[in-house]
Amino acid sequence: MAQKPSIPKGTRDFNPEQVAKRNYIFNVVKKHFQQFGFQPIETPSFENYDTLMGKYGEEGDRLIFKILNSGDYLSKVDDALYASKDAVKMTSKISEKALRYDLTVPFARYVVQHQNEIEFPFKRYQIQPVWRADRPQKGRFREFFQCDADVVGSSSLFQEVELIQLYDAVFTDLKLEGVTIKINNRKILSGIAEVIGASDKLIDFTVALDKLDKIGEDKVKEEMLGKGIPQSGIDKLQPLFSLTGDFESQIESLKGILDTSEEGKKGIEELEFINNGITALQLETAKLQLDVTLARGLNYYTGAIFEVSAPENVKMGSIGGGGRYDDLTGIFGMKNVSGVGVSFGLDRIYLVLEELGLFPDTVTKSIDVLFINFGNTEALFCLKAIKTLRKEGVNAELYPDAAKMKKQMNHANKRNIPFVVLVGEQEMEANSFTLKNMQSGEQLKLNLEDLIKHLK
Repeated sequence: MAQKPSIPKGTRDFNPEQVAKRNYIFNVVKKHFQQFGFQPIETPSFENYDTLMGKYGEEGDRLIFKILNSGDYLSKVDDALYASKDAVKMTSKISEKALRYDLTVPFARYVVQHQNEIEFPFKRYQIQPVWRADRPQKGRFREFFQCDADVVGSSSLFQEVELIQLYDAVFTDLKLEGVTIKINNRKILSGIAEVIGASDKLIDFTVALDKLDKIGEDKVKEEMLGKGIPQSGIDKLQPLFSLTGDFESQIESLKGILDTSEEGKKGIEELEFINNGITALQLETAKLQLDVTLARGLNYYTGAIFEVSAPENVKMGSIGGGGRYDDLTGIFGMKNVSGVGVSFGLDRIYLVLEELGLFPDTVTKSIDVLFINFGNTEALFCLKAIKTLRKEGVNAELYPDAAKMKKQMNHANKRNIPFVVLVGEQEMEANSFTLKNMQSGEQLKLNLEDLIKHLK
């Protein structure tokens, strides 16, 4: 019995309509990346095993797809190691390469490797697939695209202002209104931890704080106590739990909490700078909101932290995020290169646009006109016209077989082709074309010049 075809869990096939819609998002994002001065780079789909391992923490290392060496890869494994069945130790011997897990580590490797030919500050964008050996579930895949823009080699906060504008420009262009760009600063989180006497427990503190909107104030306090954060410190946090209002009033409350922390004050200054910039330039459709509970990948970011959430009427996690990292390239021995970057969650943006019906109707239209095939002589006559139409930018094709008229018309309908052209003996003699509008059924007899005008 023939094997039933399937694809690996966590991967997807995309039909022509889905690819057209994905390309629509790619093209909008790409257009704005370029307008903001970002340059495209691409890196290989797989990297050396050592480049990736140890860069994402224990959890990440487990989720990296390793590639087996070709040839007799077991010959490199000695009997003792083979007998120990220690998969982790054995992997480094039998696998020298791995599929990339994200675009950030390969970008860091790229910057260090090509530092002598790069003009800093370097603004790059990259839109490529990444792979994670994760448990597939709704909205989580093993193969998916990432869409990143980063600036390295500048610590100016105008870059943060620009990246917020970039988000706004893209979502405005996609007609996606009501998007919220949440912002926080790692220095503020460090400052708060310092003030409550929990500097050594920064990660525990922020992980708990990050859950505020999910589990509520009491549970967060319980978790902090459980992690050894003193009650006296938690009491000092009280104003944090009731932070509301606009950017300025939240900042004022923070100044009261952080008056004894130099690091915290610096974070406030940075946020004020960014907010002043955005207030002066104004956003078109997105809104900027301070969210002190926002932590994201904390061991990674050193300054501003961003997260973009979809409009409130759509149930969806974040559709983008990013932040400032002061030592991205340090993992490859190139110290003190500050960078800041954002990424767009393509798959989630797709789902949001789909749910809100925001894809333009024209996105999935591939062919403008189908020429009906009445036989070899007529077909050749049609192909000459089709060649001219294509040069004029009209997408045209000929039905390949001289099948029954009804079959050819059904084909046009199923593919949502708006027009068909009929050319029989009469038309050939008069050097004309009968154009039929598939929606209204209206027919027009046109010469080639008028046919082009009509279809354009």
